[in-house]
Amino acid sequence: MEYNFETAPDRRGTESVKWDLYPGTLPLWVADMDFPAAPEILEALRRRLDHGVFGYELIPDDYYTCMDRWFTQRHGWKGIGRSTIVPTTGVIAAYSAAIKATTRPGGKVLVMTPCYNAFFPAIRNNKCEQLESPLKFDGKQYIVDWDDFERKCREADVFLLCNPHNPVGRVWTREELLLMATICERNGVFVVSDEIHCELTYPGHDYTPWATLPEAFVRRSVTCFSPTKSFNLAGIQIANIYAADPDVLAKMDRAINDNECCDVNVFGVAALKAAYSQGGPWLDALRQYLYHNARTVSCFLEDEMPQVNVPPLEGTYLMWLDCRALAGPDQPLEGLSERFGRHLREKHGLTLSDGSIYGAAGEGFMRLNIACPRTRLLDALQRFQEGWNSFQAVE
Repeated sequence: MEYNFETAPDRRGTESVKWDLYPGTLPLWVADMDFPAAPEILEALRRRLDHGVFGYELIPDDYYTCMDRWFTQRHGWKGIGRSTIVPTTGVIAAYSAAIKATTRPGGKVLVMTPCYNAFFPAIRNNKCEQLESPLKFDGKQYIVDWDDFERKCREADVFLLCNPHNPVGRVWTREELLLMATICERNGVFVVSDEIHCELTYPGHDYTPWATLPEAFVRRSVTCFSPTKSFNLAGIQIANIYAADPDVLAKMDRAINDNECCDVNVFGVAALKAAYSQGGPWLDALRQYLYHNARTVSCFLEDEMPQVNVPPLEGTYLMWLDCRALAGPDQPLEGLSERFGRHLREKHGLTLSDGSIYGAAGEGFMRLNIACPRTRLLDALQRFQEGWNSFQAVE
């Protein structure tokens, strides 16, 4: 089947967070796609809708078997089943419950910044202390500061990992994950891995599930995953926590119930089964389209705006634009992302994500969502260039 990503429905006036929060702008900020879901998923949802009754629902066996088949065949991750999975409403709920289950108030949770901004309230709301190990950016790629990571692990109770990493677009290699795991094991740190972007990787960069590492590392971890990001189902509200250790799984189940996010959406069950059973061809076509979108951005910036550095996108559909050149040699970075983002939105009708919301290490950066038709992306790049030039004039 041929899939068309060159056009997208008009989402304005549909109560869309992405499109209706900043009306009158071109929004390439929050991480959902403008493309309709896969036809196979839409058909499964229609069948569920046609049934007409939407009461409380047991989770059927094929919910687990389709996930096990998908991850075994695509990623070599075996062992997903009813005895290793706790379903929940979303990945944020999943890792928040995992923090609750593995720490006490005052415990310390380590993150590698810049990182997904929803990590911060999950740590705070569990009354834990946040530790940060900033990633190092050499102008081309983000890498882990291993010495700093080890120092922080000596203090931490939990390491909250983003794999692949949002917002910098890294797909961690197996070697990098093994080193993280070794350091965490040496220091008694429990690992919570957010792998919601796992399917969105590009040529030369393969996703490695944390759960495929050696058993000693996996048993002191949980993995939080969902089809919602890869298949554009964010509003459906469905996710899973994987734990290989039965005692850990029991703690996760208890925490999910304590947080009252244990009942899943009936449409979420149908959508997940369709995604993992029939969504492969659509996903493969999507990844190819997104890869060319990423190349479009990189080539445009290289040719037209070489002062904007952007790391090559390995995974996710979120590009991380280095705008620090706007500050000038003697100006502080503080507040730059917020000021530039407001300027783009108010003067040029373009809404991007302010890099500073991902931690102090994100100051001076902007996050660009490329999951849209290419004509829309080119429009955004033109607005970005015009906004850059006019911002320099007023600053």
